[in-house]
Amino acid sequence: METTHTNPKTELLLGAGLNVLHFESKEWLENLAFWKDETRFFEDLLSKKTPITEQQKEHADMLRELDQIHKDLFEDFQQVIMKHERKLSKIENGDQQISDSNFREEHRKIKERITTFENNFRSFKKIVFSFAKSL
Repeated sequence: METTHTNPKTELLLGAGLNVLHFESKEWLENLAFWKDETRFFEDLLSKKTPITEQQKEHADMLRELDQIHKDLFEDFQQVIMKHERKLSKIENGDQQISDSNFREEHRKIKERITTFENNFRSFKKIVFSFAKSL
């Protein structure tokens, strides 16, 4: 028999009032803004360090490319969250075309994407700092 593990916080939030989901969406946007600042810091950090070997140069180039990918993902996440917030506003205004349960399912999926991204971004930060220390 297969056991699935769910995050109790997610389960609680999805059953919470719409104002709680709105608050969580605002937190996501704040985190995205912070992560954007961090990528600017990484960019600055990597530009101040001079790779010596060809392998270090390739590694630095790869990290810069990944940094750019993160910036693009931030923009995508921001657009998705803002669209989600507009749906929330419509639900609160009584728009019958948007289902509360569909909105909550969408919220759960966005939360999963954000959580996965956050974990991957932490790994990326470790790699950047480790690389910068090695130069």
